[in-house]
Amino acid sequence: MSALDTNRTMTHAGYTSLVSRFFTALATWNDARLTRNELAKLSDRELDDIGLTRGDIDQVAARF
Repeated sequence: MSALDTNRTMTHAGYTSLVSRFFTALATWNDARLTRNELAKLSDRELDDIGLTRGDIDQVAARF
C-alpha cells in the first residue's frame, strides 16, 4: 500500500504564482474591457472601415 500526502502546504513560490496569475488575469480582463469600450465608441462607419460590425466587438475584445 502506498501513502499519499493529502495535506499540501502552499510554499512561498506557490503564493507568488497564485498572486501572479491573479494579476495577469486582472490585467487581461482590463485590456479586454478597455478594448470593448473603445470599439463601442466608434461609429458604424468607423467600424466598417476597420472591417468590424457592432456584433464583432465582444469577440474581438475576448481575444485579449
